[in-house]
Amino acid sequence: MFRMLALCSVVILLFVANVVAAGRPNILYIMSDDHAAHAISAYKSRLAKVAPTPNIDRLANEGALFENAFCTNSICSPSRACVLTGQYNHINGAFDLGGDVKPGKQMLALQMGKAGYDTAMIGKWHLKVEPADFNYYCVLAGQGSYFDPEFRVRGDKPWGKNTIKFDGKHSTDAITDLTLDWLQEGWDQEKPFFLMHHYKAPHDYFDNAKRYESYLAGVAIPEPETLWVRDPKFGSLATRGDNDELIPHIGTSNGPRNPRRSYLGDLPKLYPAEFPENFDPAKFSDEANTRLAYNAYLKKFLRCVKGIDDNLGRLFKHLEDAGQLDNTVIIYTGDQGFMLGEHDYQDKRWMYEESQRMPFLVRYPKTVPAGQRFDTLVENVDYAPTMLDFAGADIPDSVQGKSFKSLLETGKEAADWKQEAYYRYWMHMAHHDNPGHLGIRTKTHKLIYYYGCNYDGRYQTPAGWELYDLISDPHETRNVYHDPAQSALVAELKRRLADTRKRVGDDGTHFPKCEAVVQEFWDYDKSDQLKARQISHDYLARRLTELKAGQRNVKTWSGN
Repeated sequence: MFRMLALCSVVILLFVANVVAAGRPNILYIMSDDHAAHAISAYKSRLAKVAPTPNIDRLANEGALFENAFCTNSICSPSRACVLTGQYNHINGAFDLGGDVKPGKQMLALQMGKAGYDTAMIGKWHLKVEPADFNYYCVLAGQGSYFDPEFRVRGDKPWGKNTIKFDGKHSTDAITDLTLDWLQEGWDQEKPFFLMHHYKAPHDYFDNAKRYESYLAGVAIPEPETLWVRDPKFGSLATRGDNDELIPHIGTSNGPRNPRRSYLGDLPKLYPAEFPENFDPAKFSDEANTRLAYNAYLKKFLRCVKGIDDNLGRLFKHLEDAGQLDNTVIIYTGDQGFMLGEHDYQDKRWMYEESQRMPFLVRYPKTVPAGQRFDTLVENVDYAPTMLDFAGADIPDSVQGKSFKSLLETGKEAADWKQEAYYRYWMHMAHHDNPGHLGIRTKTHKLIYYYGCNYDGRYQTPAGWELYDLISDPHETRNVYHDPAQSALVAELKRRLADTRKRVGDDGTHFPKCEAVVQEFWDYDKSDQLKARQISHDYLARRLTELKAGQRNVKTWSGN
């Protein structure tokens, strides 16, 4: 009798759990790699008319769009770790491209599973270790390949040894096919699903599906004014050097500015069809070379974006046909932004708007009113608790981010919501010649502090501070940090930066030698600036020696 009652209780509990789970929405988290917000037409940038993204725009038209969504570290692995854990990188330990989130720590997957969700991770993972806390995964190894992609799956062999390959397919198509297959055959439909659907595109070097080769052919891509005009007030000693001596050596370029790495140096070999036949840059002016490289760069990038948007049309149609579209919280974002020619910079990593800002769009018509645009400051550490909130799942105390579900549903920003977004880039002078820096972004201003050293406090570049008024100068062309009229604002924002570092737990104990340099130049008085000028001269001498020795890809950072 007791056994029968116990069995009945278990059956009833399982039935109740399934009924509760069935009442919860599916959650589809779509993330593309390096997809800048200003390459989505819903954000109404200079590219909106020439390269529209109607399927992504649908999420904005039928849901909500965030103008001020930011990553806390504009690089692939750290950003993904923030989303998965709800923690800043100095807490989750993924400081750079060597970062991972080990099985048992993949919080978002674990909590969704505990809440009764069937969990899946499909596409680009880029966190080295096995995504074992998901019920199902099919992920690219590392960056993966654009063509003939190979995916790692769970199997009898050790992690990384069980693979499937899609010969003849582009990765964007293959990832969409995999998701559609899982939704049709893999998803346990007695449970709601939590699916992370991650594209490799449009990570550089951009390689679009062949069917898009004619897309934008013959079109002159609109250019940002800052591609050509480097305002004398833009940047700082940290990014320009003493008397502008480091302009060629800080930040990789579109045109010939940076002699170590530029798209002018890289793209003609990769995409000769985008350049004149038998292209020889020596026969063209700097302006012509820059324009050629910029157009090749943007066209390949936007062709990859076109492939994403078209594939999302396929995915949304499947959900609609299956009767699941309106029962699914759909989120679209990137893992960070990307510089699309602004300030003649390529890649991401910077705290400048185009790199720090993430696209973030949400559609869920049952509770999220259509057509909303928010200026609330949200960070990628907030994404996980928001999704968990929609799922009715528990949010662990380890999570540093906060849910903004109520904002989406009511349109009202919480009275106690943070007013500073924190940023820290740790990979000092790695790959794209970006100095280590940190700072805060408010709704109206941005304060950036380039402390300029690696984890061990070495390989220094000159320290410097930058302050931008985003209301009067939205493209960040004039650094007003040294303007006497801004001295009170500078003091206030530096205090808020220090307070924010305490709030998020970036207390300097992770890398004490680096923190010593951070503190050394914090006040930035005349003696600090004098020392920074000398560091500029020393760094220039070192860089010229490296270039003379032909060290094109110098390793300058110390990983963990």
